[in-house]
Amino acid sequence: MSSHHIVREKQEPALYIHELGAFNEEYLGQLLEWSPTLIVNSTEYEKAISLGLKVDAVVNSSGILEVQENTKIIEPKAEALDAVLDFLIAAKYQAVNVIDTKAKLRELGSYIDEINIVIFTETEKAYAIKSGFKVWKPKGSVFKIEVISYFEATNLRQEESGDFVVDTDGFVEFSFTTEYLFISEVL
Repeated sequence: MSSHHIVREKQEPALYIHELGAFNEEYLGQLLEWSPTLIVNSTEYEKAISLGLKVDAVVNSSGILEVQENTKIIEPKAEALDAVLDFLIAAKYQAVNVIDTKAKLRELGSYIDEINIVIFTETEKAYAIKSGFKVWKPKGSVFKIEVISYFEATNLRQEESGDFVVDTDGFVEFSFTTEYLFISEVL
């Protein structure tokens, strides 16, 4: 007996590799598991090809002599990441995973209503949540939360380091009055 998974196009988050840095290849494999639309920054194109990846689109193609067959080119007017998000929103994507060396989520605030964005770095997974967000985590899991407004969370305590640690295996629920809270999980 075999199982077949049918993945409708755009149901899985797209993956944009802005800057790989020393990103864990095992995590990269997990993000690529369901064959998402793969977009890479031109600075990462050769590395992506060397890893045997099929690239669907390249942003900022300057400096690339030749791209794979059927690879789209996205030319940014300003920032590469903005161009990718505009492209994905226009194509009706619901979500995107971004690999970068810094989790600059706050700079993407204007896009959060239009597309779910998760930024992965070597050490963190960052995303915006709405009040009432609830997630199951094992005891000892660490959240980094940029505290710019008051929030409450169940099953979470703040350490002297400023990190927030899950007290017991179970759900962590966040409530706050602002539109979003930017959080990250330590990988």
